[in-house]
Amino acid sequence: MLFNSMDFLLFFPVVLLIYFTVPRRFKNYWLLAASYYFYMCWNAKYALLLLFSTLVTYTSGLCMELTKRAKMGNGRKIFYKKLTVAGSFTLNLLLLFYFKYFNFALEVLGRLLGMIHIEMRVPEFDIVLPVGISFYIFQALSYTMDVYRDEIYAENNFFRYALFVSFFPQLVAGPIERSKNLLKQFAEPKRFDASGVRQGLLLMLWGYFLKLVIADRCAVLVNTVYGDLAAYRGFQLIAANVLFAFQIYCDFMGYSIIAAGAARVLGFRLMTNFEQPYLARSVKQFWRRWHISLSSWLKDYLYIPLGGNRKGQLKKYRNLMITFLVSGLWHGADITFVLWGGLHGIYQIIEDLFAPAADRIYKRFHIDTEKFSWRCVRIMKTFILTDIAWVFFRADSTMDALRILKRSADISNSGLLLNEGLYGLGLDERNMSILFIALAALFLCSILRETGRDVLLWIGEQNVFFRYALYWGAVTMITFSLDITGQEFIYFQF
Repeated sequence: MLFNSMDFLLFFPVVLLIYFTVPRRFKNYWLLAASYYFYMCWNAKYALLLLFSTLVTYTSGLCMELTKRAKMGNGRKIFYKKLTVAGSFTLNLLLLFYFKYFNFALEVLGRLLGMIHIEMRVPEFDIVLPVGISFYIFQALSYTMDVYRDEIYAENNFFRYALFVSFFPQLVAGPIERSKNLLKQFAEPKRFDASGVRQGLLLMLWGYFLKLVIADRCAVLVNTVYGDLAAYRGFQLIAANVLFAFQIYCDFMGYSIIAAGAARVLGFRLMTNFEQPYLARSVKQFWRRWHISLSSWLKDYLYIPLGGNRKGQLKKYRNLMITFLVSGLWHGADITFVLWGGLHGIYQIIEDLFAPAADRIYKRFHIDTEKFSWRCVRIMKTFILTDIAWVFFRADSTMDALRILKRSADISNSGLLLNEGLYGLGLDERNMSILFIALAALFLCSILRETGRDVLLWIGEQNVFFRYALYWGAVTMITFSLDITGQEFIYFQF
């Protein structure tokens, strides 16, 4: 069930009405049933995978709690707790490997054997990737690690824990919630809160605006160019690459904000998943702002356990590369995603290596790096680097990505920019105008957020005519976008 579908627009009000009318002791049961129904709308049998992951991690938490209370030495307790964590991770990651990486692993094995002249006929199994499997498995595994580290109690109530893993607003595309935040909130069923409902609905409106008005329009142009790469070059490819950066940002952030809004209407608060990533001044800062729930998960449960930056410079860079290669592989079973992750790892290593030299240059030439002009230079540099990496993320193959980068450098057709603009790339003049107005609104909101303002609070402080003009303007632009919508959210495939 897509957020941008009529089914959801019928489903969500029914969930709300029943949730706020049933007795408190039944609220979590109702949300759990609604969440499983939401997931089963894609494929009912895959709810068994969700249930399996839930059972494994729930049981692992109870086992560690029993171990902690058992009368045995600390050494044996630690051993049994590690054994439990290993079992939970193994079962969950095997499940993820089979559905997401099995065919990819066979393909890589075939290529490696071919390099040493061993021919292997690689079979391809018809395995359908269950929607959201990467998200809910990582969320469930974070609970296992948090219990192991004694950062949270082992949940005794199975239904409450099952709701934590399957909570429908963030089930299929995140954010990847932590038990320390979301699980605790389910301990106290929520009452109707008019202020929270209003805030949640405004968040949902903004999320739909990002998805339907910006992301889906960018998708038309991007798909036109990427669907016939041989026909385009120069500024056309550059425009497609830049708009893909905004497409994936508004698509994924749109989902995250709709999810946060839906949860807020119900009385729950989800973690922030984006913080103006395209205003970052370095690639390292970009990853503190982009898909925060995944980047923080990888930091806490992979980078730091590997040793982080505590064991010397070389091992720090090794750990960094492993983390970003895993990040790329998490996104998809293809070498293009691995290269995308690897590029971000290389960017950060280069930034770190050249940081001392850059500081000396700044001091030598009296460059104030906090000046507005220099901040803009750093922001543009970071955006260009991330946009180059996005080419590998979007391209169908590595060779396509390399061709795109090469043909983007051929700007001999720059005259088209003045004569035809972007109108020959799938969007007519009206839709292109709407897109530019929407991007300007996104930029304004990003600037407000960057300066520390709460945009919803800022809007609430304005007079009633201005507020409702904004609301109706957003609704009108969404309405004008209905003829080009219906696309799935990009991150559903991960």
